[in-house]
Amino acid sequence: MFNQTDQMPVIRRVAIVGSGLAGLTAARLLGERNVAVSVFEKSRGPGGRMTAKRVPGGSADIGAQYFTARDPAFLQFLTDHAGEASFGVWQGRFGYQNNGGQWESFPDEARYVGIPRMTAITRELSSTIDITAQTRIERLISNGGQWTLRDTDGGSHGPYDAVIVTAPPAQTQELFANSQLQMLAEELNEPVRHVQPCWAAAVYFADPLEQPYEGMRCQDEVLYWVANNSSKPGRDDQGQWWVLHANPEWSHRHQDTSPEQVTADMVKAFQRVTGCSEQPDDVVSHRWLYAKSSAEETPGFRWFDDQCIGLAGDWLSGGRVEGAFESAKGLVDRILPD
Repeated sequence: MFNQTDQMPVIRRVAIVGSGLAGLTAARLLGERNVAVSVFEKSRGPGGRMTAKRVPGGSADIGAQYFTARDPAFLQFLTDHAGEASFGVWQGRFGYQNNGGQWESFPDEARYVGIPRMTAITRELSSTIDITAQTRIERLISNGGQWTLRDTDGGSHGPYDAVIVTAPPAQTQELFANSQLQMLAEELNEPVRHVQPCWAAAVYFADPLEQPYEGMRCQDEVLYWVANNSSKPGRDDQGQWWVLHANPEWSHRHQDTSPEQVTADMVKAFQRVTGCSEQPDDVVSHRWLYAKSSAEETPGFRWFDDQCIGLAGDWLSGGRVEGAFESAKGLVDRILPD
């Protein structure tokens, strides 16, 4: 039962581009409504910004650092589809620098993380989903009211009744332009302008550091966020891995700077922010070209009726991890209303 009106096309097969939280949420919710779903992911596995980077002795969360759950439906979804063992509360101390540079504690709020890494959640969500990894979708081809997807290796996938794209707006715009969907591509001019980059680094100290907070939002010319990744539940590190996020303005100015220079500058900023003089024993860096959106007004999701193409992602719903869930759920409810 698809609950379609006479004016709405029957949607039985859907392709989803991207396997971050938005893509996996959409896939799970569509599957519950008896829609056949195929997910295509350009990377080796699912996760999107809820990803972890392998480091000596374990992994470090270099993307989303934690998530909140203001809507009880989000936690229920994760419990039902990922399992309650895949996430838990990060019992850390959190502080921020006010405009005067003084440190204050964050308000009390449950902050959740994946266990033993952020990707534990997306791995569980993807366990029953048809995902084709290491496949970059380059073009959408319309054929008789359906869509065929062409990848960069020349492979063809489909046909599908609808397509949901959960990639960042710049990559989505490129996909639409390659597909001769110029009007849809132009719709993304403003969202593309608001997407910000972020340099991230994971730094290791064999001798644990003593700091008043496990997570710190900084007022610094280089850094926006530093966190003791090893303090999160389920991590079994010897020593400490700290994750550093540069602020968007600095990341933009140094977008093409060498990783070696970037990490050196970020380590100096970390020492400045924390007051420690120790040099890290190991450093791993990662550049996020599309980290988060600065847009203040977001529509939640986009659905283009005439083309049967939808957009979902946290950039459409406030930028938080929970926003990816809300965006995907809103889109699915729009496509297949009860």
